[in-house]
Amino acid sequence: MAHPAQLIACHDCDLLQREIPLNPGCAASCSRCGAVLYRNATDSIDRALAYSLAAAVVFVIANLFPIFSIEVQGDRTSITLMGAVRSLWNQDMQTISLLVLLTTVLIPALELTSMTYLLLPLKFRRVPAGYTLLLRLMRMAEPWGMVEVFMLGVLVSLVKLTSSFKVIPGVSLWSFGVLTLLLAAAAASFSPRDVWARLDSIPGLEVTP
Repeated sequence: MAHPAQLIACHDCDLLQREIPLNPGCAASCSRCGAVLYRNATDSIDRALAYSLAAAVVFVIANLFPIFSIEVQGDRTSITLMGAVRSLWNQDMQTISLLVLLTTVLIPALELTSMTYLLLPLKFRRVPAGYTLLLRLMRMAEPWGMVEVFMLGVLVSLVKLTSSFKVIPGVSLWSFGVLTLLLAAAAASFSPRDVWARLDSIPGLEVTP
């Protein structure tokens, strides 16, 4: 028995429309404003998982190695991300310290862990425990991940420091650059619609988005 067509609301103009079957790689657009409603990306789960796993590896490297080193009269001082957080805290800038910790360490770690925990079982057609709560948590955490803002701030600081000191970029700086690209790719590949579709295809599971 064929499933009835479901309604979908346009994210731009809120027009309700019925979903239509699409060929692989095709996209459906809103009949009123032309915004893309959804795509039939059959490999979105695999791509999002691959980007997430790669980003997790780069994230660990970015937090273990120095962001950059400053050399003054032959003495070299290196600083890591957690070192920068502690330095801000010790300089009575607790609010900024907590914001850096939250937006560049905790939230990205939460996003990568949640996405991997969700997508890895789905790849093998298994149901991750607590997937509904996890999807809501990922949606709430998404606006707080600001690795790209951190990268911009570091680059501006490096430009200012080079006029007074010899600055040597560290492994972490390059890792954060790669991490920014991988996080963007993972976010672009991740499709909640495809997640629900995969859950709906698992026998014996009733899914209510």
